Amino acid sequence: MNKKKIVFLTGAGISAESGISTFRDSDGLWENHNVEDVASIDGWYRNSGLVIDFYNERRRQLKGCLPNNAHRLVAALESDYDVTVVTQNVDDLHERGGSTKVIHLHGELTKACNESKTQVVDIGYSDIEQGSRASDGSRLRPFIVWFGEAVPLLEEAIKEVEKCDIMVVVGTSLAVYPAAGLVHYAPQNATIYLIDPKIPGGTPSKVVAIEKKATVGMEILHKLLKNEQ
Repeated sequence: MNKKKIVFLTGAGISAESGISTFRDSDGLWENHNVEDVASIDGWYRNSGLVIDFYNERRRQLKGCLPNNAHRLVAALESDYDVTVVTQNVDDLHERGGSTKVIHLHGELTKACNESKTQVVDIGYSDIEQGSRASDGSRLRPFIVWFGEAVPLLEEAIKEVEKCDIMVVVGTSLAVYPAAGLVHYAPQNATIYLIDPKIPGGTPSKVVAIEKKATVGMEILHKLLKNEQ
């Protein structure tokens, strides 16, 4: 029997309980930096040294973090479902939590690339040294999709969502586009769950809202799905 397909769309809220700060606070700062300075292509051209230092520090922070129970519960569903994770996060906690099919819309902290992003290398939790060059001679940069850059894996994510039976949104406010638009590609008969400690007003009535933090919400989701089987 074919397994039902679940697509998760995850954001910063699923990693917050592992100690990773959310991408953007209400004051527009990320780890006390203006977001535009460290997460835009213009920021890279203005001050690449600041950007490299910033992501080196994020990589060191990530090394000391562990996947939480929400990550592990997402992975556990692979025993009964065909699971794809589409994440806006650049950390590797889904993979370390056991998920085997993860699409990183905004890049991966543990990788670096050349300036055209055509050559990608795994660097793990190592620093990118200032002045490092890729094999084509261009500057080595973090493999991150910044503001002002295209989201190359968006089409792949859309194809996964179009085939889902169940879609689960965890840890994102659905305010970050283009990722937030993914829910509109879910089939009409797909069940959509939203796990968030603050469910926004205006959430469509067809969405099953679980107003809890990610770890608690995933436990509730497991019980709901078990009752459906």
